[in-house]
Amino acid sequence: MVSQRTAILSHIPWKDYVLLTKPIIVVLLLMTTLGAMIVAADDWPAMGLVLTTMLGGGLSAGGASALNQVIDRERDSKMQRTKNRPIPAGRMTIKNASVFGLSLCLAGLVILALGVNLLSALLAFIGMVYYLIVYSILLKTSTPQNIVLGGGAGAMPVLIGWAAGAGSLSIEAWLLFALVFFWTPPHFWALALIKQQDYARAGIPMFPVVYGDRETKRQILLYSIQLVALTLIIPFMNLGGYFFLFLAVLLGGILILLAARLWRGGGNRRAWIMYRYSSLYLALIFSVLIFEKLLF
Repeated sequence: MVSQRTAILSHIPWKDYVLLTKPIIVVLLLMTTLGAMIVAADDWPAMGLVLTTMLGGGLSAGGASALNQVIDRERDSKMQRTKNRPIPAGRMTIKNASVFGLSLCLAGLVILALGVNLLSALLAFIGMVYYLIVYSILLKTSTPQNIVLGGGAGAMPVLIGWAAGAGSLSIEAWLLFALVFFWTPPHFWALALIKQQDYARAGIPMFPVVYGDRETKRQILLYSIQLVALTLIIPFMNLGGYFFLFLAVLLGGILILLAARLWRGGGNRRAWIMYRYSSLYLALIFSVLIFEKLLF
């Protein structure tokens, strides 16, 4: 009996279940959650609250990512970048992926509601609806502004973290929300430049597919400038000090430089560098907020 159970467990595609959650994206979202939480609390919150918020937020984001892959399964099968995901590759049934995603979402909401507060759970629920219905179903295939309009879903973890740390939302919370919101277009459009043939095959009107490379690169530069400008407001809202301001200028200057180089005529290599650095940039900005709040 034990050997039978062991054999069954060995065939369960644990790696595919992990891939359904888009773990790299979840880690980045949790970084913004933690940063907002610490800034809101003006110190390191109780460890139990931190762990509960991270667990609830991680499960909610991972479950929503799994359900997103259920929704996108046909489009994913047409794209080189996503055709080997568990569902389009045939390693995972739609039923199993749906049950898994719904279970994670429900568990995340319950943990946030009971272990953190009702506001954080409500914000997580709104984020799920925004991501799965507003973005994945309504916006993704209907407008080249899909990433812009859908960016609010990726920024919701900031509000969840703030609600966990402060118990309510404030203008400062919405400033950090705006930071992630304006980060989203230059980050994903850099990837879209590289993978635009994939998006065209899947019938997704990403910005470069509709407006071309030149206009996309111009928009990446403009959004990058707006994003860096937002970070420079943060010290004046008492969310950061001179240390944050110095690094915001340094990190933002690199981001704008990379965006400008791409706009001046960069190909896929420069687009890839922009895409990778923008991920690092967001993680570093929130890391600096955490570091300064705890040590200064």
